[in-house]
Parts: sequence; structure tokens; C-alpha cells
Amino acid sequence: MVDRRLVAPPTVIVLFGATGDLSHRLVLPALFRLAQQGLLPEDWRLVGNGRGDVSHEDFQETVRTSLEQFGPKPAEGPWDEFRSRLRFAGGGFDASDPGSLLDVVGRAEDELGGDAPYVHYLAVPPPAFAPLTEGLGQHGLNKDARIVYEKPFGTSMASFRELDHAAHAVFEESQIYRIDHFLGKEAAQNIHVLRFANGLFARAWDRQHIDSVQIDVPETLDVSNRAEFYEHTGAILDMLVTHLFQLAGEVAMEPCDDLDAESVAAAREEVIGCFRKLTWDDVVVGQYDGYRSLPGVAPDSRTETFVAARLWVDNDRWAGVPFLLRTGKCMAASRQVVTVRFRAPEKGLPLGEEAALGNCLAFDLAGDGAIELTLVAKRPGVTLQLGSATTTLPLGQAFHTPTLPAYSRLIHDVLVGDRSLFTRPDGLAHVWDVAGDLLVDKPEPAVYPVGSWGPAEAAELVGPGGWLLG
Repeated sequence: MVDRRLVAPPTVIVLFGATGDLSHRLVLPALFRLAQQGLLPEDWRLVGNGRGDVSHEDFQETVRTSLEQFGPKPAEGPWDEFRSRLRFAGGGFDASDPGSLLDVVGRAEDELGGDAPYVHYLAVPPPAFAPLTEGLGQHGLNKDARIVYEKPFGTSMASFRELDHAAHAVFEESQIYRIDHFLGKEAAQNIHVLRFANGLFARAWDRQHIDSVQIDVPETLDVSNRAEFYEHTGAILDMLVTHLFQLAGEVAMEPCDDLDAESVAAAREEVIGCFRKLTWDDVVVGQYDGYRSLPGVAPDSRTETFVAARLWVDNDRWAGVPFLLRTGKCMAASRQVVTVRFRAPEKGLPLGEEAALGNCLAFDLAGDGAIELTLVAKRPGVTLQLGSATTTLPLGQAFHTPTLPAYSRLIHDVLVGDRSLFTRPDGLAHVWDVAGDLLVDKPEPAVYPVGSWGPAEAAELVGPGGWLLG
């Protein structure tokens, strides 16, 4: 496993789409948080790229505005030092015209003493991935470099293969980092650590002991500000085949010989290869009431804002254990929870209705993250009455070290060369085998009320225990 205390060598970070929304909300704040905690290289330059003619000073002010809005605020960290390392290269960038990028990164590399490695971060829409990648190869910016692709890495099997071919025509697989930021969340990383490092759970992580796994990411937010974009995406592509499948892989992976990058990534992708192909018998889609009235949405749109799926893992460990995945917009609450529900003892005390839901082990992915353990216990008193009680380990307070947000953690991993929390092409290819048919011919989605837990039909996927949320 990579030693997190190591500091990356002097590095030139090239941020494509530097003035866009993703950089504004997530990437630039993540970099500043790394600066706060002393986790950036000892010397570095950030070169933002875009089509506009923006001065270095104007770009620095744009970054300051991003931090004021999304934090950490400039006053909370080494802003003057951070600002002095920011540059901007305008005029766009592609294979035929590099704009001013070559000149700006050349000067940045000279300032670092020459021969500094590059990290290229593509915070741009997916259609721009291949042209930018081709341009990096054409202009010689790929040697000893690392490249970061945002999700989705393809929107179908065909587009995935095209992008995978374009990436590997310029970069070796070891240079490629495909981000799924749910894997960078503190609680998500603790799924395999808690299992593999604790004998309490290691021997019970199979179909003999586990009844079901629920991965539940409801959101109260609507899509009104990006309805036109969402029309081309939907919940299946936006969440199911990306975040939720990867989390299912974290839970279901086989034990690793070591927690090094290659072992963890290989174990995750190997078990994704055991996911059974989804059909509409195991999937429910919905659309919140009022979605079709949004600007940019077709009056007969079949775009799903909700999806629930019953996923099966076809191997000896998980045969017969349903993985229940659910996500949606405009729902009753916003949560990000992975829950492992254990079977009741074959010979035990009569639980009664109130205690029937214990035992559960839950990973709360939101914020700093938490691990929650629900147990059956005797209620205080003179009679033997059982109930379920939950104890919580807040990961942000359990140790005297600060929690890194997912984007900061993943960017740091790129800088030090740790690929364990990034997706691989073999697993992504199988994702499209599993879910590709769902994107081809969508049924009419069930309409559900805003502020609800989604369509009633989703309850039929779960069985008697029901969804643990809602």
C-alpha cells in the first residue's frame, strides 16, 4: 500500500475545463484543501485551460471566488502561496491547435527546474475526452504523465470501447485514473478495511450469514437546473452503473492478499465480472411528478429520475443474496448508506416484530462518514423484552486526523500514484454487459410524488423486510 506520508515530486497539474462548474464546485476546492493539510507536492504549478482569453490574475480571482463559495475559504489556508502557483492557458486545446497551453506549461516546468511530470485532469463533458486525449499525444504531453477522466467513462458499450481505445492509444493503463468519487469517501474505504481487518466480520461475510445488502442513495434535490443534461442521462447512467455498482463491488469482493492498489482494484473488478445481467424483472424505474413540465424535457419523456434494482452476484460466496440498489431525485430524504443485513440465528430467542431488523452493519457515506452497528439487545426491566439498538462510530471524530473529502483524497492518490480507488476497463466493460439493455428500450416510468420514497412497485423487489430507509 502506498505510504500516504510520501510527497509527490514537483508536478505540473493541467486542469482542462478550469472555469467550468465541476472545477468551480469540486476540483479547485479539493486542491486547496490538500494545500491546507500539506498534501500537495513540495513545489507545483496549476495551469488552467479553456477557450477564453483569461489572464493569470483573472483566473486566480476566479479560483478565489470558488473557494469563497464552496470552501475552504481563502482566509482558512495558505491562499497567497496557493495563488502564486496558478496559471491560465487560453485558446482551447486540441490536436491541430494547442492554443497557448504548450507555452504556459513549458514556463511552469522551467520554474520547477525542468522535467516535471504532468497530471492532466479532464473536468470536461465526456464528448471532449477523446479529442483532448488525442491532443495530449499529438503535442507530446503524455510522456511520464497521468490523466484523470471524470465519470461517465462512456455512455454505452460502444462509446466505452471507443474511449478506451482512444485513451490507450496515447497512455498506458498505469497512467490512467478513472474517477468514481464514491470510492473516495471515507466510509466506502472502510467497507473492505472493516471486513478484512476484523475477525468479528471476516468469517461472517457470505451467504450463510448475510440476508441482503442494500445500497441506498435517495436525494431530495430535483434536476431543474440541469434538466436538459439529465434528459440525456437519467438515474441508470448517472448513478446505477457508476456509483452503486462500484459500491456493490466493494462489499462483494473476495479477500485480498494485500491492500495494495493492484490487489484491491483487481478484486473489485473481478467480482463485478460476477454480476448477473439485469432485466426489467429486477428493475423498477420512476419519474417524479412534474419532471415533464421542466424546460428542456420532452412532454412524453421516459427519462427515469428513480431506479431500484435487485442485483445478483453469481459466485459461491453470494449465491442467493440480493443486492438491493436504489437512488432517485425529489425523494423524502437525502442519504448515502450501504447496509449489510445479517441473518437471524437459526436457533435463538424469538425476536418479535420490533427486533426483527437487527443485526445490521451500515456505512454512512455522507460527510465525514460513519459506521453504524444495529444489534438485538434486552430492554431494561424485569421482563425479557427484546429490541434493536444502534451504536455509531463517527469516522471524522474517531481518530485525531482530519477527514479528507472524496475529491481531495482521490486527487492526492493521483499525485502519489495510487490507483486502488479508481476503476479499471475490465470492470467497466462488464458493467455495460450487465446494464446495457436497460438503456436501449426504456419502459414508461412510474410517476411518484415529490417528497416520497419513489414508486410503490420498488417495494416488491425487496421482499418482507422492505427498504431499511423509508
